[in-house]
Amino acid sequence: MRRTAALGSAGALIAGTLIAGAIAAPAATADGRHHNGSEARGVQLAAARAARSGIDWADCPADWAISAPIQCGWVTVPLDYARPDGKQIKIAVDRHVSTGTSSERQGALIYNPGGPGGSGMAFPKRILTKNPLWANAAKAYDFVGFDPRGVGHSAPISCIDPQEFVKAPKADPVPDSEADKRAQRKLAAEYADGCAERSGEMLPHMTTPNTARDLDVIRAALGEEKLNYLGVSYGTYLGAVYGTLFPSHVRRMVVDSVVNPAKDNIWYQANLNQDVAFQMRWNDWKAWVAANDSVFHIGDTPQKVEEEWLKLRAAAKKSPIGGVVGPAELIGFFQSAPYYDSAWAPTARTWSAYRAGDTQALIDAAAPDLSDTAGNIRSENSNAVYTAVECADAKWPTNWRTWDRDNTRLHKDYPFMTWANAWMNLPCATWGAKQQTPLNVRTGKGLPPVLIVQSTRDAATPYEGAVELHKRFSGSRLITEEGAGSHGVTGLVNPCINERVDNYLLTGKTDRHDVTCTPHATPKP
Repeated sequence: MRRTAALGSAGALIAGTLIAGAIAAPAATADGRHHNGSEARGVQLAAARAARSGIDWADCPADWAISAPIQCGWVTVPLDYARPDGKQIKIAVDRHVSTGTSSERQGALIYNPGGPGGSGMAFPKRILTKNPLWANAAKAYDFVGFDPRGVGHSAPISCIDPQEFVKAPKADPVPDSEADKRAQRKLAAEYADGCAERSGEMLPHMTTPNTARDLDVIRAALGEEKLNYLGVSYGTYLGAVYGTLFPSHVRRMVVDSVVNPAKDNIWYQANLNQDVAFQMRWNDWKAWVAANDSVFHIGDTPQKVEEEWLKLRAAAKKSPIGGVVGPAELIGFFQSAPYYDSAWAPTARTWSAYRAGDTQALIDAAAPDLSDTAGNIRSENSNAVYTAVECADAKWPTNWRTWDRDNTRLHKDYPFMTWANAWMNLPCATWGAKQQTPLNVRTGKGLPPVLIVQSTRDAATPYEGAVELHKRFSGSRLITEEGAGSHGVTGLVNPCINERVDNYLLTGKTDRHDVTCTPHATPKP
């Protein structure tokens, strides 16, 4: 799961038997409401067609900013798997072929970075840039990325004009009055209406189970009998759903920074839990800033750092910095610190520079760039997909009293993100398209051992999510990075984790028992 740094209009942060010639694979396990007969047959038919057609790989379009030798292509999928002969959409994919010998090659490794709304198209660049963490896996696998349905080049959806979406300053997410709440509720309802107006045909089909079905069609189009998959953040939930719907189609699966897949957690409760975890990691960052006060000169105790944060917020509320950076924009920028350790020092340095008189550095970091129309289109699209998937995957409370009660209560002890998160998700309360019941994630016949990687102090996906998926996927192994909290563990240097991920991808083997690793190196100021 991710919180977008751009600010939206809601005033917050941020079918038949297999055709001959298809890849032979056991039928997917059905799951009642989510994979009923027509949808199961629909995905089999779509996968069979894709296996027969393959992918016409070619140089990527110039405006995609993806250079050779990475290649791009398309996979065709039904908009509605219950009607596989109805409207079709095209899913954009790219790949870098494996660097090893033919005897070393083990197939394709498909990646999803999270969101919902994230593009995986940058994944093959890990080979192009010779990322050392992935050098061994690159010898064995083609690295394959894709834009999930609704994202980027894959039938992109939209909910508001992108330039309006990024305009700043937005209202302070923390309400001072009932009038403030009414204004935010109005914006959220207008955003939901905008999604219906601009993307209504897509909305009922923007579900995680449908994206998992798309993933199976991509697998078939690649000529792979079974899926090798790496998912981070929301990508772990996509992997969990895929593993439930298609257990016998999984070969290797690594899930990193895990969404709690329990039905009652998707998605309203997940966001409430996230507010608590963000506060925990925000407190970790403040302690680090205080410990390095000789460098940053913000405050030599966490309490003093918090006081300076509240002063900054209050000043920006009274008079937005540069006319464009108010409290909402500050949250959009500062939230990167509890998200990623790599942002600890840059965030503190920018704040420190501002306090020393460099106002422009903070404006450049926190304010939108209205001249970056392509980037703004991407930001708006990403937020639209985030909203569409979370609203479509599950039923949300429609009674404002429930939202008000829960977020008022949480804000008292966890103020950093609570109201910003609430307004971002509030469009789901008035969502006009059909909302599903979450899938019951569980082990199915043929599911191999899944490797789960998680830090204990993750803000975006609290540790309990990894424990829950571990319980649900029999035979899985959990690697815990104790005392760390950066989101996306497999991308960090920690040999205890890196070597085990490599070994699993290359051999399929896991440790006999779960493993606890010491944390990766603390960021340097």
